[in-house]
Amino acid sequence: MPEYPENQPSHAGGVVIRRQGGSIRYLLVTARDKPDEWVLPKGHIEPDESAEQTATREVLEESGIEAIIVDALEMIEFNTAGEQVRAQFFLMEAVSEGQAGEDRRRSWYGYEEAMEMLGFPQARLLIHQAHLLSKSRGHS
Repeated sequence: MPEYPENQPSHAGGVVIRRQGGSIRYLLVTARDKPDEWVLPKGHIEPDESAEQTATREVLEESGIEAIIVDALEMIEFNTAGEQVRAQFFLMEAVSEGQAGEDRRRSWYGYEEAMEMLGFPQARLLIHQAHLLSKSRGHS
């Protein structure tokens, strides 16, 4: 496991949106180890990658969605399996859809549904932040 400098992210991921009619839908994927738990796509930053590259790669690998970065969201910190994780998230917009990857399911949810589906408060905070940014950018 590589060491990451203080305050630098060890992981990166995306809150991916797509416009559907007049509303915004949010991408969630099932967790690798818990197929009934919905999460935001994210993963380890490889030594030769930026956080932005990792977010784009992980979204594609986990969901089959190709997305572009629109803006930076917050970096969140949490412990999982004894590992301290610092994950930089980005607001991303879907540009194309392929098959979901890594034995995961994906689904698109409205704001309220996404908030209900996510079990982690920090993930809900990211959806809320993405929702506010999307609205301010005219993406209702």
